[in-house]
Amino acid sequence: METVVQRFEAENPDIAVDLTSISGYDNLNTAIQDGYNMPDVAQIEYHALRQYAVSSQLLDLTDRVGSDFSSFYTPGTWASVHLADKVYGLPMDSGPMAFFYNKTVFDDAGVDATKIRTWDDYYEAAKKIKATGAYITADAGDASFYDAMIWLAGGQPFSTSKDGKNVTVNLTGDKGVKTFTAFWQKMINEDLIDTRNATWSDGWKRGLGRGTIASVFSGAWMPSLLQSDVPGSAGLWRVTQMPTVDGTRVNAENGGSAICVLQSTRKPDAAYRFAEFVAHDAEGIGARVDGGAFPADLPTLTSSSFLERTTIKDSRGLDIPYFGGQQFNRVLAQAAKNVSTGYQYLPFEVYARSDFSATVGTAYRWANSWQSYLKRQEAVKEGLLDDDGKPLKPLDKPTDKVTLKQGIALWEKDIKEYGTNQGFTVR
Repeated sequence: METVVQRFEAENPDIAVDLTSISGYDNLNTAIQDGYNMPDVAQIEYHALRQYAVSSQLLDLTDRVGSDFSSFYTPGTWASVHLADKVYGLPMDSGPMAFFYNKTVFDDAGVDATKIRTWDDYYEAAKKIKATGAYITADAGDASFYDAMIWLAGGQPFSTSKDGKNVTVNLTGDKGVKTFTAFWQKMINEDLIDTRNATWSDGWKRGLGRGTIASVFSGAWMPSLLQSDVPGSAGLWRVTQMPTVDGTRVNAENGGSAICVLQSTRKPDAAYRFAEFVAHDAEGIGARVDGGAFPADLPTLTSSSFLERTTIKDSRGLDIPYFGGQQFNRVLAQAAKNVSTGYQYLPFEVYARSDFSATVGTAYRWANSWQSYLKRQEAVKEGLLDDDGKPLKPLDKPTDKVTLKQGIALWEKDIKEYGTNQGFTVR
């Protein structure tokens, strides 16, 4: 964004931009409530945008955008900045899901990731990789991941009226939720995924670097983060399309954000000019894409310079062939084309995701306790000793098992109560 600001100010000498690194919705909410330190412009993720639009915190940009904007962006990202047929932001980037994998680990297990088309294929691959001493992936209870996988399964557990005031929450009855939850529970029950290392934790990064976590389902913004978080694995990784329930080439989004103008700004014209430069001008878009963002606009997604890229710039500005010379953006651009539309976020999605750990997360924590218990039982049986040279003692057997299905029910209950308390009509 520093480069974007420099380019904007060079072309717009009448406007100065004060770029801050303050992040997090708690900080934005505090500024809104206090009326102090309010930004004119904010980068807001698609899942959160509706929440701020419904509460009238975002400037309506409908009359400012050009007639070409709807055909300039991918259908999914353009739909994500709308509420009640009004535009509340300009798409900055997108996060179509993709299957990033360590080819060396998969080869050692005799698995060709490009042949994994269905979730059954993925399950069989996970068993082969587990036999080599690695996990196919890690998930310690990530709400954004879980939402994306529900979307991928064809789920639509949330629906909202055009004005954002009437909300339907059907996590326990939605077919897509049931399908993914049952599949992921099987993976957890058989200890085929690492449920101990949370995404972005140091343990997760070490696992990726050592090859003990062999792949990641993530948004198309992942390449630059893999490069920065796991630089030692450069050349080992590849990317392919997401496996789906039945092998159909559909996809979902995980992440992505828009640039929005706050309703409270005293400089709406200047703020919009900056937003348009960031998200609609080739100079602004190019600077962000060069820095690792995955574009939301069709001109960039279809350009040969983007599609033919085989390297990622590191912190020194060096071009690193992180994916072993693969034209990874071709895979990711196709992933973007495969994204289905129709999935809706809640108008209080930020809260819903913050509550995921306290509800669905209990199932992951119970699974961790159970696996620890089983492994200690094996160690005791083998006569292993502790650090003091004494025989290991067995752990207490976990009771009151919590399943993902039970966690989902708790999540639905909390979401409905919160929505009602916030003045929404929830059913």
